[in-house]
Amino acid sequence: MIAIILLSVFLIGMIGIGIWGMKKTSSLNDFFLGGRSIGPWISAFAYGTTYFSAVIFIGFAGKLGWGFGLDVLWIAAGNALFGALGAWLVLGRRTRRMTQNLDVMTMPEFLQERYQGRYLKVFSAMIIFVFLLPYSASVFKGLGHLFEANFGISYDVALLVMIGITGIYLVLGGYFAITLTDFIQGMIMLLGCLALVAVMVGKGGGFSEVIGKITEGYARHVPEGARPSMLLLASLVFMTSFGTWGLPQMVQKFYAVKNEQVINKAAVATLIFAAVIGFTAYFNGSMAHIFYQEIPRIGGAPAFDRIVPDMMTKQLPEGLMALILLLVLSASMSTLSSLVLVSSSSVAIDLYKGHINPEVSADNSLMMMRFLSALFIAVSYFIARFELAFIVTLMSLSWGAVAGAFMAPYLYGLYWRRTTRIGVVAGMVTGITLDIVLFYVLGPANSPIASTAAMLAPFAVIPLVSLVTAPPDRERVDKAFGGI
Repeated sequence: MIAIILLSVFLIGMIGIGIWGMKKTSSLNDFFLGGRSIGPWISAFAYGTTYFSAVIFIGFAGKLGWGFGLDVLWIAAGNALFGALGAWLVLGRRTRRMTQNLDVMTMPEFLQERYQGRYLKVFSAMIIFVFLLPYSASVFKGLGHLFEANFGISYDVALLVMIGITGIYLVLGGYFAITLTDFIQGMIMLLGCLALVAVMVGKGGGFSEVIGKITEGYARHVPEGARPSMLLLASLVFMTSFGTWGLPQMVQKFYAVKNEQVINKAAVATLIFAAVIGFTAYFNGSMAHIFYQEIPRIGGAPAFDRIVPDMMTKQLPEGLMALILLLVLSASMSTLSSLVLVSSSSVAIDLYKGHINPEVSADNSLMMMRFLSALFIAVSYFIARFELAFIVTLMSLSWGAVAGAFMAPYLYGLYWRRTTRIGVVAGMVTGITLDIVLFYVLGPANSPIASTAAMLAPFAVIPLVSLVTAPPDRERVDKAFGGI
């Protein structure tokens, strides 16, 4: 009953925020970037809540906490220092300045204007559409199963409720609504994570006692020969920490900040948020070695996704369990809304307005963006509902493929004037191809290694090709780097 009441209040609040956001949204710039007027705390929470979805609390925390024990906290440290703080300090100021210099709103627009490649925008938009839309569907899928298990609601009904609420506040309010809901959802996530760990540590006998029990349990449950390699751990740290530097839904947060003075404050706030969320989530996952003697199984196969939900259901009181369910819902809805917004922009802004009808009016552009956001949410529902095999593969490939395609071109675009269009195309093709090939060669279990290789290889390919091709137009480069 407590969970139903909290959920109802939460969802009504999200709808109210969508209606409020609609009143502040009158242009495409407002809808996609909030008019570039977002302050430090809102920006920090928008970045952090997009970073951490239900995947970290349910899947990653349980599987990696069991497989690595306390070493899983290296991932949390990397996420906080590099994925959060480092991203703001290295990328924030230059992104804000350069996107204004070039008058761009999206990653595909940035690549086109920075490298003067008309079809680079189309190529980039297709990458975003193909890989991020299935990723958003995977978030819906996880939410549906979670609410089916904990509220007794059928999977289909749970999907429709979540999609309906997300659609209302996103389609009505755009980025204004997203950032405000992200702030509220972020506060729920912080409170829920701290309360979760406090209760679980208390159940385990206190902090020092828990550390010893996790260490002993890990040695007993995962024999030395069965433990994941340190290469896999290092790849996970790199993929989840630096991969965010090339994901369009993360980079968008830098475009939207009010001014450059926001960046340092937002960097510190995001560091704190990421540290709390990451360390509590992964530490909670490692505590499975205290409360379990073996991995839960479904049909004889290890069910890593069931470790954390089962552990919380058995150990937490009803009121706190209701808060944790809101925590997971908040994490997923914030990630989902950013994914849908960026996916719809790839068609509305980059393909339609950028190529098919450049003269489209401002009102029609805004209307199309709203329509496509609603359409993409509906498509995400059907993908999550029917779970086609090739879509499941795209979900697994999405992080490495998108980060492999965009991370190096984006960083070189911000820092190296000599980067050429041909070098960028070669790097993007290398990243995507390497991710797909290594995914099948190494197997899904080693996909972080494939993703890491796909992200790193373009950093070598782009300068090699750029140095043997004609240099970019000096006037365009000077315009991009103006004031930097």
